[in-house]
This record gives sequence, structure tokens and C-alpha cells, in this order.
Amino acid sequence: MVKSELIQKLTDRADLSRTHAEKVVDTFFDTISDTLSKGERAEIRGFGSFSVNNYKSYVGRNPKTGDQIHVRAKKLPFFRVGKRLKAMVDNKTGG
Repeated sequence: MVKSELIQKLTDRADLSRTHAEKVVDTFFDTISDTLSKGERAEIRGFGSFSVNNYKSYVGRNPKTGDQIHVRAKKLPFFRVGKRLKAMVDNKTGG
């Protein structure tokens, strides 16, 4: 599913105009993004939680030349699936 499909589902199920559904979806994603950019955690019960993982800097190697390179510290978003969603996916896929 892509963003436009999500907007269409919301339009159909919630009886919203496409413009209003787009605003709802954009607001949702913007809010999650803003929360993560502040280093905070966002949790949607039953669905999952979004957080930021911190990675330390390290010395790596350039695979082409074998030269050592310094990889700087970084922060990356992380999603942990909720129990309810995990169970739904497991049951739907026959796992």
C-alpha cells in the first residue's frame, strides 16, 4: 500500500473528501516525524511504537579499496510492531 491508496481507503471508509483525507494522513505522518526528530517515542497501542535508535561512530572499511573510513555516529528511526498487529499478520498469512 502506498500513501495515495491509504488516502483513498480513508476517503471511502470515513466518508471524507479527498482533500480532507490527505490532510489527515499528512498530519499523522508529520506528527510522528516531528516526535521522532525531537528524540521522543510515539506509540499506537496495538499497532506498534516508533522510536529513535542511536548508533555510535566506528571505523569501517571501503569495500572497493580496503581503506579505513570513519563512520560518524547517527540516529535512525526504528519501528517495533505491537502484539495485536503481530498476531493479525501471523494469523492472516497462515504462519
